[in-house]
Amino acid sequence: MISRFLPRELPQELELLTDLALNIRFTWGQLGDQLWSTVDPEVWEKTGNPWLILQNVSSERLEALTRDSAWMEEYKTLVARLHGYKRDPGWYGATHPSGDISRVAYFSMEFGLGESLPLYAGGLGVLAGDHLKAAADLGVPMVGIGLLYQEGYFRQLLDANGWQHEAYPYNDPGSLPITPALTRGGDWLQIRLDLPGRPVRFRVWQALVGRVALYLLDSNDPINGPVVRGITSKLYGGGTELRLMQEMALGIGGCRVLQALGLDCDVFHLNEGHPAFVVLERVRMLRETRNLSFWEALWATRAANVFTTHTPVPAGFDTFSASLVEEYFSYVPDYLDRLGLSIAELLRLGRQNPADETEPFNMAYLALRGCAKANGVSRLHGEVSRRLFGSLYPGWPVSEVPVQHVTNGVHNPSWNSPAALELWTNASGSQSCWLGDLGGLCESLGSVSDEDLWSLRARQRSKLVRYVRRSLVQLQARRQTGFARIMHSETALDAETLTLGFARRFTEYKRPNLLLHDADRLIRLITHPSRPVQLVLAGKAHPHDEPGKRMILEWATFAANAAVSHRIVFLEDYDMSVAQQLVQGVDVWINTPRRPWEASGTSGMKILVNGGINLSVLDGWWAEAYSPEVGWAVGDMSEDYDAARDAREADELYRVLEEQVVPEFYDRDAERIPRAWVARMRASMSLLAPQYSSNRMVREYVQNLYLPAALEYKRRMADECSLARELCAWSQDLARHWDRVRFGTCASLRLHDRLVFTVDVWPGQLSPDRIQVELYADPMAGDGPMRIAMKRVADPVEGSDYLTYVAEVPTDRPAEHFTARIVPYHPNAAVPIEGALIKWQH
Repeated sequence: MISRFLPRELPQELELLTDLALNIRFTWGQLGDQLWSTVDPEVWEKTGNPWLILQNVSSERLEALTRDSAWMEEYKTLVARLHGYKRDPGWYGATHPSGDISRVAYFSMEFGLGESLPLYAGGLGVLAGDHLKAAADLGVPMVGIGLLYQEGYFRQLLDANGWQHEAYPYNDPGSLPITPALTRGGDWLQIRLDLPGRPVRFRVWQALVGRVALYLLDSNDPINGPVVRGITSKLYGGGTELRLMQEMALGIGGCRVLQALGLDCDVFHLNEGHPAFVVLERVRMLRETRNLSFWEALWATRAANVFTTHTPVPAGFDTFSASLVEEYFSYVPDYLDRLGLSIAELLRLGRQNPADETEPFNMAYLALRGCAKANGVSRLHGEVSRRLFGSLYPGWPVSEVPVQHVTNGVHNPSWNSPAALELWTNASGSQSCWLGDLGGLCESLGSVSDEDLWSLRARQRSKLVRYVRRSLVQLQARRQTGFARIMHSETALDAETLTLGFARRFTEYKRPNLLLHDADRLIRLITHPSRPVQLVLAGKAHPHDEPGKRMILEWATFAANAAVSHRIVFLEDYDMSVAQQLVQGVDVWINTPRRPWEASGTSGMKILVNGGINLSVLDGWWAEAYSPEVGWAVGDMSEDYDAARDAREADELYRVLEEQVVPEFYDRDAERIPRAWVARMRASMSLLAPQYSSNRMVREYVQNLYLPAALEYKRRMADECSLARELCAWSQDLARHWDRVRFGTCASLRLHDRLVFTVDVWPGQLSPDRIQVELYADPMAGDGPMRIAMKRVADPVEGSDYLTYVAEVPTDRPAEHFTARIVPYHPNAAVPIEGALIKWQH
């Protein structure tokens, strides 16, 4: 059976064609477009899948290609570039030759790598795909873990009225650019996962992403029963029980894939809470090789678990009833025993209040309790996440809730147009300008003339217009609407008109219909006789989101208005290939979410490399990226919303378009170049494109999260995990005796420009070395909070159990701004994420 999924035999001259077809590096930098379109232009245009081409092209055609000298030269060039890419140590190999990280295991419920491997639903998956691609470019040792869905996410069909319908085409593994993952003995890797009353066997597949391997678990094995074959049936399909099984497969099964392949990973990165069962399985695997309790093993492994949250609202977290979790963990043979954990203890790990037995089990809470490092995906989202998770750290100021941020970025080689790649290559002097150190890229655009920048926009806008017309003709032909509608589609849009783009998931908080708030005003914008505007839209609503579907219908109805139908288009079936066309071709990208519900957003980042400009609400990444010279902003920093605010921001959006965007686009000099617009393009491209690339993002993960995590993990694993055992004992000692710790006398004295504080503390049964006494003051004027460790000055006075602590603080703030507090202390513990106890002076 395995043989039908393995590469076919090729002519000797073309045997390395398999390497090109099976490496998803063909999705970035337009690598191989010409090569594969020559082999089979129809299949390449419709699927962008070289593996499908290679599986089906005739032997006669391959033999003919070996006699095509130009094609063979291109083939040899691409093979040499791929092999050179794999040999290059990359940024990480050059800067960390000693290999400080053995390997990072990156777990995600979805991966958006391209339409040839459709295993994503939206931004989370596309971000995961870009993360793997950037890691490959930079030489970061990484492996991806995901699921192979039989149907993936739905394809969107719009009927003649504009109502969304869903189709679920089958993902035939034989036509996807993947192969069976093989054991060291050459057998197809199979992973067993025990579920209540039914063991499940998962086949494991491998996809190659540059020099990163992605392993995908697949339950659709004939040996499984019909129900469990459907575990990997649909991405985000089915009910709660199916979701639980998928997340057990991802977290627990994914860890077993790594173990079976002998892949030594010290850092485990959880992309969202879906893979949080990694925390449990990693403990179980360690306990099999070390004589550790569950809690000791958790202290060892937690140091190198990283949790990235993408959710700005509590409703976004996956939760399961206690009874369902108990069913799946209590009745799986021996699993809790092998963990060394009771079901009650397991449930407490997933609850905000561990003692509340009515609370459901929350995967994000399990992830936070099982990871020593956590981050949001933009500066604003870091702030939102600290508020969101504050209840897990009672008594701690919001600013100290242990969630930092790494702002998302996009893989520019996957999103730039051929024309943009040519411009950046000429400016920087390197075709690999996005693959390594980005130093100098900001300055490189200074050598590009205004004429060349404006020419870039004109060429890309023209290409988008051609694409839109071709797509509309195909849509009308499918609908059999008649010759007149097809002819109308062939004249849609205009290559010289200011082109706005809006594409994303259609759901209420994203406010995709804010532009329709005053339809007459929008019509006047679109139909202006000398300065018209055209609009290209796309987006899907979740199959069960009726309001989202009605918003799509509203746009479709508006676009059918004869007055604007030639200048407004809603493209069907928004996916990565449609997104590439849009982000390369539009002049302005519009984004209108309700702040702060957009955790980051990456669609607007994708236009940067192509010279597009953003017009967005100050939410997600745009809240930190915006400045007046790089784009336009709508709204303010407040977070209270009602219908009146929607109306005000709609009015502001119209005014920015009418008074700033449109005039700047059409105000031309004698050379017919809009100099102010080109200056804004230049600033956006040079300042933002490098900063909001996945290259920068992954380097931040390496430097701020992966490397510290790997170092601390090695410390905790050394000497038979002696440090992990010590930390566990420290934590348990704190839990037993914390309630008896108390404050005594507190006093302060001002000496000129400084304050001297004296605090008496009774540590109870705890050693003073296990706590830290601090002074704390809230932030002022944009500064961070003040947190000053106090020094113990003497042993207790005879007859007293109190210890005296002092601190001298240079400040002009009054003494009442400062409060003493007691927190856990260990030089190797991450407080408060690994020790959330706190006691304040009253």
